Amino acid sequence: MDGIPECSKLSWDAGLTSSASFGDIPGNLCSPTDDWPRPFRQLSHDAAWDHLAAASNLHSVKFDPTGRWRADALNFQPCAETPSQDRYAIQQIHIQGRVWTLSAVFDGHLGSHTVEHVAHHMPIIVREHLELITKKHGDRVVPPPLIADMFAMAIRAFDDAIANDVLELFPGGLSSLSRLSDLQIQEVLDDQLSGGQNYTKARLCLYGTTALVALVDPDHRNLWLANLGDCQALMVSETDQKAWNIEVLTRFHNGENPLEVQRVINEHPGEPECILDGRVLGAIAPFRCLGDTPFKQPPEFTRRILYNLYPGQHDTSPWEEFLMRNHTPPYISSTPEVTHYPLDPSPLAPRKYLILCSDGFTDICGTNQRAIVDQWARAAACSSSRELDEKSLALRLLWQALGNDPTSVSRVLTLNMDSPWLDDVSIVVQCL
Repeated sequence: MDGIPECSKLSWDAGLTSSASFGDIPGNLCSPTDDWPRPFRQLSHDAAWDHLAAASNLHSVKFDPTGRWRADALNFQPCAETPSQDRYAIQQIHIQGRVWTLSAVFDGHLGSHTVEHVAHHMPIIVREHLELITKKHGDRVVPPPLIADMFAMAIRAFDDAIANDVLELFPGGLSSLSRLSDLQIQEVLDDQLSGGQNYTKARLCLYGTTALVALVDPDHRNLWLANLGDCQALMVSETDQKAWNIEVLTRFHNGENPLEVQRVINEHPGEPECILDGRVLGAIAPFRCLGDTPFKQPPEFTRRILYNLYPGQHDTSPWEEFLMRNHTPPYISSTPEVTHYPLDPSPLAPRKYLILCSDGFTDICGTNQRAIVDQWARAAACSSSRELDEKSLALRLLWQALGNDPTSVSRVLTLNMDSPWLDDVSIVVQCL
């Protein structure tokens, strides 16, 4: 989620037996000036673990019969009244009798329609482009740089289709809209009584999502990461000293990254408000996303098409605040930053864990992220294979980040509030 919600007043309940201060909640979205301390329900260790698991939409996939290569994922939002806008994907992709693996996290904003669409279709789009490039090379191995180019091209094409599918509803495209009345545009878009295909296509343009997608080749020698936005990838590698090395493999694409800021400024010379208060056009935090069409198309697209999705039902003033700055779109990029990382498939190779996470996880960890991940990796190394099978590595990582004890986890899980106190958290842990 991009915004910081206003925390609601707490309804006191006699069953809540302990109290939490503002600083007791890692990554707290609320204000320290709200009513603190707040009561929470103290859970036993097993109850806290079970409650956390139930709230985390867990999923695990084994990529080989031994379970050496596997991925565990979760999507966590403790506030039951607020559905998570994060998503994850884990799939095996079968190409010409060989198996690639894809894992991903997506952090949606403004609504869940686009992130749901992206999480479902991204593996399909990547598979289609993989099929084309492997067929072209026949029996030859596709060089890693070409896979990286294919990866970026697939994601760009996928994003381009979101707006193009809508423009194709109007012969002549954007330029034709000046010849149409609002009522005529509404008649094209409002087809919900006949299946809603046009409406659904247009609705995808209203929302957006960041994306972090990992692809591993069938020989397990290469990892590619395609990143858009502020999710993060970490490589956790066992060293000879039975310690763990933690590498950050991605960069944030937001106002905290001076290279991203300069990129946008260079693409829009003479537009001092292309970035305002660290946000694109003063409105949105990620500088690279999928969807978010109002930042990628001329203002006419939003005013003539998207406004007519819900005629008369929305206050358009927040949109107009940034549309008035929209002179030379696109302002948000759909070109991912693709990173290649070599792997060692040898059975004797040191253990490696790839962690993909949304910014909700980095918010929880704060400046303690490396210590949290190191402690998690050391505990995983000491676990039996049965324990690793029974307990999700992603869930163990979330438990560690929330405090690694039932009281800390209870505070996060059982605050009696009706608005979110944590950002959505998605985690994928892939054994490599």
